[in-house]
Amino acid sequence: MSALMPTYKRLPVAFVRGRGALLYDQHNQEYIDGVSGIAVTNLGHCHPAVTEAISEQAQSLVHTSNLYRIPQQELLAAQLSGMTGMEALFFCNSGAEANETAIKLARRYGHGKGIETPTIIVLESAFHGRTMGALAATGNRAIQTEFAPMLPGFLRLPRNDIEAMREAAKHPNIVAVLLEPVQGEGGVWPLDPDYLKGVKALCHEHDWLLMFDEVQSGNGRCGAPYAFQRLDVVPDVLITAKGLGNGFPIGCCMAKGRAAHVLSPGDHGTTYGGSPLACAAAGAVINTLSAERLYEAAEPIRAAVIAGLRDRLETPEKIVDIRGLGLMIGIEVAVACDTLVIEALKRQTLINVTAGNVIRLLPPLVMTIDQAHRLGQTVADILNTQPAT
Repeated sequence: MSALMPTYKRLPVAFVRGRGALLYDQHNQEYIDGVSGIAVTNLGHCHPAVTEAISEQAQSLVHTSNLYRIPQQELLAAQLSGMTGMEALFFCNSGAEANETAIKLARRYGHGKGIETPTIIVLESAFHGRTMGALAATGNRAIQTEFAPMLPGFLRLPRNDIEAMREAAKHPNIVAVLLEPVQGEGGVWPLDPDYLKGVKALCHEHDWLLMFDEVQSGNGRCGAPYAFQRLDVVPDVLITAKGLGNGFPIGCCMAKGRAAHVLSPGDHGTTYGGSPLACAAAGAVINTLSAERLYEAAEPIRAAVIAGLRDRLETPEKIVDIRGLGLMIGIEVAVACDTLVIEALKRQTLINVTAGNVIRLLPPLVMTIDQAHRLGQTVADILNTQPAT
C-alpha cells in the first residue's frame, strides 16, 4: 500500500524520461503527450536550454532568501516586465500562491481606499487554485463543499454577461475583477473579447483592478507570450505559473500602474519563491520564447490537431463544440467520457477530460505537425468506439 495521501486517482503508468512532445514509461514505451503536465511543459520535456540553466545554477547556488538581493530574480523580473509591460513583480512557487498574492493585493488596495470589506468579482466556472483564498474564488461547488466555510469577499457572476457586471457595479465594496481570459478547468471557455473590453471599461470607470489569471493560458500557450496580448485588453494585475518554469515550480504575480505599489514590506512573503534556481529555469523559458518566438507555433499545431480529428472522425455529431485559444483546445463531446482517458492511454497518448464532457488538449509548443495530426486522429479513433449519448 502506498504511503501517499489518496488525493489523486493515478493512472496505471509511470514515466521515467521524456524529450520534446514524447514521454517514455519504465518499459520504454513511447507516448505522445497531449497534456504537457497540465499546461506546464510548454517547451516540451527536457528542453536543452532549461536543462542547462538548471544544471549550471544548481552547481553554484540553489537558495538564499528574499532577505537578500537575488540577481537571477531581478533579471527575470526585468525580462518579464519587458515582455508584458508590468512594472512590479512578486515571485512565488505556484499558480495558487500567485492568485493568493493577487487577492491580498486587491484587498490591500480596497483598504487603502477606505473600504472595510473589499469584494472581488469572480466568474462562474472559474478555477483559481486549491488553497483557501484561491478556492473561494473558484467557481466549483463540488470541490468547495467539504472545506467550508469559504473565505468571504467574493461576488460570483456569469461569464460573458456584461449586464450582470454593470449591475454589480452598484455594490459599494467592489475593488477588483479576477478572471481567466480562457477558462481551463471550467471547460476551456475563451471569454469574449468584447466582454473583456467592457469589463476593462467598467474597471476604469469604477476604479477597480482588472486581474487576469493566466496561470494556464500564459507563457506562449495561447499564441502570444500571454493571452491578453491577443485579446487587446491589458490587465492591472497579471498572474502566471505553470509554463513559466517548464516544470520547475515558480509562480508570479505582476502589477502595473495603480496596482504596482500597493504591497509594502511586511505585507507578503515567501520562503522559497524566486530562488536563484527557479529564476534560472524561468529565465531560460522566457529567453527561448522570445528568441525563437515559439508561441507562433501554437496556431499551426492547433490546426493540425483539429484536422487530424476531423479527418478520422466517423460521426461528426459526436462533437458538440471545439473551442479554446491556441494550444488550449476544448472538444465538447456527446459521448460518455468516463473511459476516454484510459482508452487514450492504451493508444500511447495522453489526454485529459474536464468539466464532465470536455476533452482538454494542451500539447507543447514543440510538438511536430505530424505528432499533432496523430494526436487528433487518436482522439477521433477513441470517439469512434463510443456510442453517442
